[in-house]
Amino acid sequence: MTRHFLRDDDITPAEQAEILDLAVTLKADRWVQKPLAGPQTVAVIFDKSSTRTRVSFAVGIADLGGSPLIISTANSQLGGKETPADTARVLERQVAAIVWRTYAQAGLEEMAQGTRVPVVNALSDDFHPCQLLADLLTIKEHKGELAGLTLSFFGDGRSNMAHSYALAGAMAGMHVRIASPIDYAPREDIVADADRAAAATGGSVTLMTDVNEAAAGADIIVTDTWVSMGKEEEKLARLRDLGAYKVTQEVMSQAKDDAIFIHCLPADRGYEVDAEVIDGPQSVIWDEAENRLHAQKALLVWLLSKQGVSA
Repeated sequence: MTRHFLRDDDITPAEQAEILDLAVTLKADRWVQKPLAGPQTVAVIFDKSSTRTRVSFAVGIADLGGSPLIISTANSQLGGKETPADTARVLERQVAAIVWRTYAQAGLEEMAQGTRVPVVNALSDDFHPCQLLADLLTIKEHKGELAGLTLSFFGDGRSNMAHSYALAGAMAGMHVRIASPIDYAPREDIVADADRAAAATGGSVTLMTDVNEAAAGADIIVTDTWVSMGKEEEKLARLRDLGAYKVTQEVMSQAKDDAIFIHCLPADRGYEVDAEVIDGPQSVIWDEAENRLHAQKALLVWLLSKQGVSA
């Protein structure tokens, strides 16, 4: 059966750990695995603008011996005359995998349904699972074991990043706190899924509204842009509603002394985070950005191995 990665819990906690361990290996020796030698092609499709996703997948596919085919939906039939399912039937005969950065999660699910090659969610409105693999890799590098750590997310709890932190963090056995206004709380069904994962791993997911309570004793402080792509018309309301959830030095001071700060980027300095935090000694955002490369390579190697493709 073809394995896809459309949301964080499409893999098990044990598989998540396996992929992260593989990412550590690939970071130590970037060219040790060449499952795409030939070169085989991976289609990387973009509905949204991108820097880190575009670069890390293009470089990573090349590192694995393959050829990245970058496709803009603005210059293709996908999303216009052609359905995601029909596009997938065309692509699967020519490429080894499909990576898609898009809006609706439903489109990814339609593309993956019955498709013979792996489909990877490079970002959707609901989840950002590739980013979470990179974030967990970064935390693992700086903190060692993931299980038992407390990660506190501040801002829009209904964002794709908050949803993925809840799921992936719970799967890793972490204690995830989501601090947001009540009207920005994560979707109930996703919290329920995260709770089920946490019950099996010893982790937890806690929804909070108080910034100080959420920051107290945390090992990792996290935020994300308050105005994601597609939400620009809500900017003024979001800045008003989320203003109290800015990550400042005062917030960082309430976490553990050795707490780290992460942000998936791009950052709106002065809005969701102060410049002195993002540029400060506790910030590990540049390690995090680099780790997109290594985590996604590990994911592709792992997915391709399930197809019987090995280095």
